[in-house]
Amino acid sequence: MTVNMHATPVEWIDPDDAPELNDDFFERADEYLGDKLIRRGRPKAERTKLAITVRYDADVIEAFKATGRGWQTRMNDALKDWLKTHSAA
Repeated sequence: MTVNMHATPVEWIDPDDAPELNDDFFERADEYLGDKLIRRGRPKAERTKLAITVRYDADVIEAFKATGRGWQTRMNDALKDWLKTHSAA
């Protein structure tokens, strides 16, 4: 006789081991308005950035990375600064 077997064993979870439903739990919980999930986190920026693939010389990347966290933002700012004095074409 064929028996329906679970792919993974079903383990008993003691309800006493459940996390406490405190204020922190509810602060981090998903919030729904009807069926729609209300997204948390940073709102979308007015000017979003594009994810692209580009190749730079290794020494250029190393120089920007050596400046620490935020190096991509600084690289973006350097390119914007260059565009102020040069034609994009």
